[in-house]
Amino acid sequence: MKMDIAIMGAGLSGLACAITLEKHGITPTIFEKRSQPGDRFVNGEILLSIFTRPKHDDIASLSEEYGIFLKPAAQIQKMNLFSKNEKAILEGQLGFTNIRGRHQDSFEAQLAREVKSTIHYHSEATYEQLSREYSHVILATGDGDYSKKVRNFREDLTVSIKGATVSGNFDRYTVFSWIDYDLAPLGYCYLIPFSEKEANISLAIPDLPQNSDKNTDDLWEGFCQKVRTELNQPLPITDQFQITGYPIGICRSARIGNTFYVGNCFGSMMPFMGFGQYAAILSGVYAAYDLCGLGKYEKLMEPLRQSYEDSLVMRRAMEQLSDEGLDRIIRLLQGYWGEKLLQTRALNPIKLASRLLRPYIKVKNGTTS
Repeated sequence: MKMDIAIMGAGLSGLACAITLEKHGITPTIFEKRSQPGDRFVNGEILLSIFTRPKHDDIASLSEEYGIFLKPAAQIQKMNLFSKNEKAILEGQLGFTNIRGRHQDSFEAQLAREVKSTIHYHSEATYEQLSREYSHVILATGDGDYSKKVRNFREDLTVSIKGATVSGNFDRYTVFSWIDYDLAPLGYCYLIPFSEKEANISLAIPDLPQNSDKNTDDLWEGFCQKVRTELNQPLPITDQFQITGYPIGICRSARIGNTFYVGNCFGSMMPFMGFGQYAAILSGVYAAYDLCGLGKYEKLMEPLRQSYEDSLVMRRAMEQLSDEGLDRIIRLLQGYWGEKLLQTRALNPIKLASRLLRPYIKVKNGTTS
């Protein structure tokens, strides 16, 4: 029987899979329910090398090792980290900023321009339909809904996010992050520039019982005022978005039969501080490798699965910290330990910290709690 591959979703993982298959002489068919790749709100994201070490340059790694060529918005040379009462400044080659969503320079748009396979937009095709018509299906729909439907998804938490595009004057090489529980209870906030004139601000709050009485709109107003004060600019909002109860979890099996779960269908979004673009792209590449006879998908995904579990330990540890504990961490990063963190490229600090913290985080039914 001829191998006939359907990719459900034209996001990062689905497009990376298609590009890799094409490089090996296989032409998949892509089905996307929206009108274009990245047809959603515009937002900024970051690739931080401390999360993917020993890789210290994600963009170079994707191009040199996997043939995935991406142009970030800027290199990150400076990060301002804030807790309630402390501030740390990290400087060096920290990673990259990039644009996601409905924008001509988004990562999705860039990858779509490389793909030669047919993309069916406004598709109403279901997984059940595609699994009957194609020999293999790549599930790359951008969330865990299908994974949950077939009982192949371990949901560890949900998060609610509110974000906006703001206008102002920005240093495109500098990002800001707040880990201040007055602003975002048990969560975090970002400012990520798109350019010298536009930036994304976002507030992410885990949906935990402790936050049941929190009003997102009130928190949002407080965060916006904090950012305006810090940058001493009015920062008018030109676009905004809100996501409620987005599930973060991981598949129990990366492949079932001839169905491959990639991207957020697998569990590439990291629980600790969000994001997961590098893992999402690699999952698409690895699914293609399996189909091309270059490796076994489950085996290739083991390091990414472990990265997720390490990140989950960090998330659970973060939920146990107070503002005073966060102040101590930020204070340590301003000075010797911050410099040490940047200089020690061989070690992954998330992996190391999770190993140290794991004995103190209760584990139940395969998930930390």
